[in-house]
Amino acid sequence: MSLREKLWDYSCGNGLGLFWRMFLLRQRTKSRLGARILSFLINCSARRHGGYVGVGAQIASVPSLPHGLHGIYISRFASVGPNCRIYQNVTIGEVDGKAPKIGGGCLIGAGACLVGDITIGENVKIGAGAVVASSIPAGSTVVAQAPRVLVKGGAHG
Repeated sequence: MSLREKLWDYSCGNGLGLFWRMFLLRQRTKSRLGARILSFLINCSARRHGGYVGVGAQIASVPSLPHGLHGIYISRFASVGPNCRIYQNVTIGEVDGKAPKIGGGCLIGAGACLVGDITIGENVKIGAGAVVASSIPAGSTVVAQAPRVLVKGGAHG
């Protein structure tokens, strides 16, 4: 990859290699000062890329982010297994300090929201726009509700 292509990738928010290297280093560091410095740099980089990964988030391996970190929020209490694929605008949020535990090999579609003290099994597929607030068994597929028509025609009450 040429320097021009690397700069283009970084300016588009796709160059996350340094971000994940710092993230994994922070997980391994024993130094409190080192962890704080890395947290600061990670937060600056995440804001640059339009997302957030909490300080205490446990991520087993670098997830596949086809659209970069754009709009992705991962709670500091969340746990993400290996080989996960996460699309844009996904929220993995907390409720009362409890966040989802996501198994390995999961696919989380664009705009999905996972919240609370739930467990997502291995190889689960969560469709775009789905809101998940209860545990999902391994190998399942979760989709958003079917669309409904609230106002039919042009008449408004």
